[in-house]
Formats: sequence, structure tokens, C-alpha cells
Amino acid sequence: MDFEPGDDQREVQGAVEALLGRHAGAERAAALDRNSGYDAELEQALAEAGFLDLALGEETGFLEAELVVEAVSRAGGAVAIGAAALVAPAVAEVRLEGPVALARAGEGGPVRFACHARHALVDAGDEARRVRLEPGQAPAVRSNFMYPMGRLALPDGAGESLGPGSGETLRRWWRVSLAAEIVGALDACLAVTLDHVKRRRQFGRAIGSFQAVQHRLAECAVWIEGCRWLVREAAARGAPSEAAATAAAHAAAAASRVFHEAHQFHGAMGFTREHPLHVWSMRLQALRLEAGGVASHRRAAARARWVRR
Repeated sequence: MDFEPGDDQREVQGAVEALLGRHAGAERAAALDRNSGYDAELEQALAEAGFLDLALGEETGFLEAELVVEAVSRAGGAVAIGAAALVAPAVAEVRLEGPVALARAGEGGPVRFACHARHALVDAGDEARRVRLEPGQAPAVRSNFMYPMGRLALPDGAGESLGPGSGETLRRWWRVSLAAEIVGALDACLAVTLDHVKRRRQFGRAIGSFQAVQHRLAECAVWIEGCRWLVREAAARGAPSEAAATAAAHAAAAASRVFHEAHQFHGAMGFTREHPLHVWSMRLQALRLEAGGVASHRRAAARARWVRR
């Protein structure tokens, strides 16, 4: 695996970050969250610039799409970027129109982006199903997760089957997309925390100058870098079952660890809506629990490695 991005990948990263500098950010995310809003303007800008078509491009692929997912998450974009840029192209082999929600059959709990989604990709066991959603079909559910959530209850067999084995494809790419979104949010959490410990002073010194603080932040950086390269490898290899599950499991564990450390260093300030940390830290709480959470990812990794069918 080449750890240096190629010229095209650097161009993709630079271009999407420039776009996000104009169309995303913590203040925008917080303003949208007040009314469970969805950033349709950002999604349209990403689509018009071609960033949602990278996975199926002739000269690009899923690794480039994963880089975009990381960047959008890092910028606090309130769009269903993982589902649109990674999961839908892999499972449906097309870019689906409008927001896309990811759900598991038989579960009626809150689903990220469901209240705005025009399509849902549903894990129905051996098969995945594509369901066209009508406005108001998934009522909004208020939460503190900094994502618009909707309660999506679908009857058995709803929608169109995407074929035998498509359920496993959905699960693999769902895990890759989750890990990529977690990496972006982790990057932002660490950056906000580093800025805080450089400015916050106790005993006449910045708290970031204390060795105990530095050690713990270094551990967070190690966790994040591990997540980054696990998910990029999984995307580059086409999301093999073990690689996808391992990336998701490590990312979910890192989300819990970095959430704790970031809020510990911010103190009570980190739990206020006035401070930007919550834009990413609360999203980590939603992401680490999605698709069954870390226990489900670890079971999938163990099955992929040791169970022979």
C-alpha cells in the first residue's frame, strides 16, 4: 500500500476542501441542527462538482470517494455523504437521487438522515433492498447527535431487491463509510482540542505543555492514524469483509476513546452548545453505535477470519 497520495488524489483532496471551506463548518452545522435541517445546498455543490461520482469514475474509484467522505465529515457537513459516495455506488451501482438513509430491516428506531431521505438502502439479510421514500414517511426525531434523525419503519419486503448477496455488500461498505466518517470527525475533535490546550492556561502555563496531557493526546493521534489507514486500505481493496469490519471496529473504539479525552480536556465548556466541539463529538456517539456498533463489527471480523463456509 502506498502511503503517499497520488497527484489525482491530492487534487481531489484540495478541491473538496476548497469547496467545503465555502459550504461547510461548525457554525453552519450547528445552525442546521437547531431545526433538524439537511444541507441540501452542500449536497448539490458536491454533486455538481462530481464528488459523488468518484467511486464509479473511469479514472477514480472508491479510495478517492473515501477521501471525500473523510473531508466532508471533518468539515462538519450535514449531508449523507457516506451513503451517497460509497454505499450506494457499491450496492446499487448508481448514484441515487437525493439524501440516502441506511437502515436494517426489522428495526424501527431513529435512522440518520431518514427524515430527509428520498431513498433508503435496507440490510435485509442476504439481500439489500432499495426503497423509495415519500416526504414525511420517516418523522423527524429530535436528538443531540448533530444529525437529522427520522423514525423509519418499513414493512417486510418493502422496495426493490438488489439481488442475492447484496446484503453482505451493503454491510461491508456501510462499515467502510462509517469508519471514514468517524475518521473525519476524530480529526476535527483532535484539532479543536489541540487548539484549546494551547490557549487554556493553569498554574501559569498552557495545559498542553504538561507531559501527562501530551501523552494522552499522542495516544489519541495514534488511534486516529490507525483508523485512517485501516479504512483507506479497506476502500482501496474493495471492502473485503475482514478489512471492512476491522476498520469499523477500530474506528468505533477510537470514537469512544477520543470522545472521552476531548471532553476531559475541555472540561464543562466542551458540553456547551456555544463551543464547536459538540458538532463532531456528538456525531461520534451516533456513528459508533450505528450498524450494530463495535460488538457487531468485531463479530463480523472474527467470522471473516475464522469461519469457513
